[in-house]
Amino acid sequence: MASSITSSFHTSHLRSVFLGERNGICVPIVPQTRIGFAKKTIECKESRIGKQPIEVPSTVTFALNGQDVQVKGPLGELSLSYPREIKIEREENGLIRVKKALETRRANQMHGLFRTLTDNMVVGVSKGFEKRLQLVGVGYRATVEGTDLVLSLGFSHPVRMAIPDDLKVKVEENTRIIISGYDKCNIGQFAASVRKWRPPEPYKGKGVRYVNEVIRLKEGKAGKKK
Repeated sequence: MASSITSSFHTSHLRSVFLGERNGICVPIVPQTRIGFAKKTIECKESRIGKQPIEVPSTVTFALNGQDVQVKGPLGELSLSYPREIKIEREENGLIRVKKALETRRANQMHGLFRTLTDNMVVGVSKGFEKRLQLVGVGYRATVEGTDLVLSLGFSHPVRMAIPDDLKVKVEENTRIIISGYDKCNIGQFAASVRKWRPPEPYKGKGVRYVNEVIRLKEGKAGKKK
């Protein structure tokens, strides 16, 4: 009886939809169809900021040499090198246009960025920028001693910071710090370094903050209910 069961098992044909016709296993052949995908070209839109022209005042000298730009004005001199995705053009009426040299996503991302950097250079060497900080806290004060900014922020010792050569720092009423210069990036970096010594704490807002900065305060621990 066992031999009859074995022989009937070997002679049977098993069907499976996952296996092909191999070793005596037969499955029906399913016709295959090819699925085509339509190619869609991605168009990079023109940057809303990048397409705006830049006005150059008469007191500013704008020199263009290939991908290098040098801007010189009454307050200082700045230079910038542009990537190959960006090109600079000067029109007959004196306006500066920042355009894309390639139609790629990277060029689209850099278009508005380098237009803003170029405009910051022109404004910086002609008018300048400034950033204001406020010291909030009992005993917190700041003074300028020579080329150093001295901060008293509750530490066991005063904090001394060397003022960069291209920046001017002025202190009003011992609690307001005014940082000015022609390079917007350096101004922001120095202001962030000052704020980093004592960022505003979230319960009373004590510390160094930017003027008009909104600090979200947390509620302190409530007393035990009686």
